[in-house]
Order: sequence, then C-alpha cells, then structure tokens
Amino acid sequence: MKEFYVGLISGTSVDAVDAALVAIDGEQFQILATHSEAFPEAVANDIQALVRSPGTINIDDLGELDTEVGELFAVATKRLLDAAGTPASAVRAIGSHGQTVRHFPEGMSPFSLQIGDPNLIACRTGITTVADFRRRDIALGGQGAPLVPAFHAATFHDPGELRVILNIGGIANITVLPADGAVFGFDTGPGNCLMDIWIQREQEKAFDRDGAWATSGSVASDLVAQMLGDRYFRRIPPKSTGREHFNYRWLEAALNEAATRPVPTDVQASLLELTARSIAESIERHAADCKRILVCGGGIHNAALMQRLTALIPGCEIESTANYGIDPDWVEAAAFAWLARRTMHGLPGNLPAVTGARRPCILGGVFVGEPT
Repeated sequence: MKEFYVGLISGTSVDAVDAALVAIDGEQFQILATHSEAFPEAVANDIQALVRSPGTINIDDLGELDTEVGELFAVATKRLLDAAGTPASAVRAIGSHGQTVRHFPEGMSPFSLQIGDPNLIACRTGITTVADFRRRDIALGGQGAPLVPAFHAATFHDPGELRVILNIGGIANITVLPADGAVFGFDTGPGNCLMDIWIQREQEKAFDRDGAWATSGSVASDLVAQMLGDRYFRRIPPKSTGREHFNYRWLEAALNEAATRPVPTDVQASLLELTARSIAESIERHAADCKRILVCGGGIHNAALMQRLTALIPGCEIESTANYGIDPDWVEAAAFAWLARRTMHGLPGNLPAVTGARRPCILGGVFVGEPT
C-alpha cells in the first residue's frame, strides 16, 4: 500500500534544512516534492560556533538551539506540504535526521548528538516523527554512521555490476554495492568542509562555486601528502568522521607544519586535491573493480572536483544519481524518509557491515504526532 513520508536533514554546511516528500509502495520509491528552508543567519552562526568548539559547550545555548532548529524543521515540513498540496493527515511519518553538533562514536563513552527537538516537529505538524537515528546503532557498538548505505542499496543496486555510490557533502562517504554480496561503506574523509571553511575565512564566500578559486591556484604536493598522512585515512573501516576532526584547527596545524606555507589559492587547490585523492584512494582500495560511480551531494556541483575525480579514477563511469531516478541534491533527505518507513514498519535500518554494530536494529525514537 502506498504511504507518504517526509525526510528532513541539515548537513555540515548549516545553510538550509532539506525536506523531501516521498511516496513508497513496496519497493517502489518516488520523490513527489522538495523544499529547502534557509537557516536564519543568527541560528546558523550559533550552530557553527558550537561545531567549531569541540570540548566546550554552553548548555543554555544548546537547549535554545535545539528548540530553534526543531521549529525550523517544522516550518520546512509545513512549507513542503503546502507547496505539494498534500495535507499533513496524508503523511504517515516524518524522518528527521536533525543537525549534528557532535559526533564522537569511539572512546570510553561514544556518542553522536543531533539537535532539532522532534517533540516540536511532531506537535507543530501533527505528524508522527521518527528521530535520533544514530544512537541505537552506537549503543550496539556501531559508529552510528553512515546510515544512508541501506537506502543506496535499496534504490541503486544492480545485479549486473559492482557500483559505488559517492556522497560528497561536508564529509564524503562511499557505499560499495556488489552485484552479489554484502553492502559495504564508510566515510572517506573531508568532502566540501575544508574547502568551505578556507574560502569562508579568506574570501568571505560560502563555498567555491565550480571550484573556480581552487583552479586558480596550484596544488602544493608536500602539503597534500602531509594531510593524507592523517591517521583517519589509514584506519580500517568501519569508520566515520566529521568536523570534530576535519576542521579549521586541523587545517591550521597542517599549514603550520608545512616547510613553506602556501598562498591562499594554493591551499584551496590542495584541499580540493585532498578530497579527490582521499575519495579515489578509498575506492581503489575497497572497490577496485568498480566500473560505475553514482554521485550525489553538493560536491557534484563542483566542476573542478568532478574533473579531478574523473582523472584519478580512469576507466570508471562517473554519473549523477539523477540518471538513476533521484536528484543528487535530495538523496539524503529521501533516505531519512525511507529510514522512517523502516522504523514505522518495525524493520532494521542500519547495516552492521557498514557501521560495525553487533546486529541489525530498528533505528530512532518515535514521537507521536499531536497538533498543539
């Protein structure tokens, strides 16, 4: 029976809440409408301040942001449904990933924290909301991320070929879809995050459109080699990461260790090379026989990055997920709608081979819709 779900997510760029309305009928999946709700500048700045300061946090600020982000997610949902002409009563559930402010899945007390109070979303919309997807997997010994590979397997698997799904958000991750066999995946390292941080500091621009600034510089090979020596790239999956590790302090430490500090344009060129090389080397190591890579996430719009990936992975067709039915900008939002359906039907949403959890499990908490 066809059911309607909404998926909500805000990524590391903290620029907007992405909302997708989807229809799911058995194995049939269709995105019906999408909406992007921009973050108010003050809220985005407050979130960025939290993200930039691992180890320190103001509880009052965190609590207020949890409320503000929850309200924004609710607004995004209502505007999505208004634009689609779909009543809230037609939607079975919302899947809300929330806004990640900390992700420390290892150590003595592993955790992952997303804000955006689901109680508010459920009350403001009147729609049952599934949220807090990551912590059940972590409770079972997993990384809590990435969670989208299960959705990739359901929507992009082909029994005739080995495929890799490459998501380039703030952090990049890959999903390896064998023609026949277990799905595998992990975070490869920085996607757009370091390039965005650097151009924001040096040029006060949100991102490097088409990689134009990066292509105006030259790659500092020694700096790239030094950055690729980071312990994260050497770790064996399962593994996941975030801006808790790959952030401005990490970059500044790398620049301070360089024999000669490159000029800003060369730093940007080197950061693009770092992203491309870390992705390409991960694919070569874990999916050497891959002949097709389907790309989603904001990084697909960086023409220079896509050209560099094409050069680094010869003999492999690199395409947009749009060619296979899902716009690359909406794959993650759609994934959390799909994961919400799994939860509502009592089905597991994680893949232990990806996250490292001891077993498959039903993800998230369910907050029953009850309009105020």
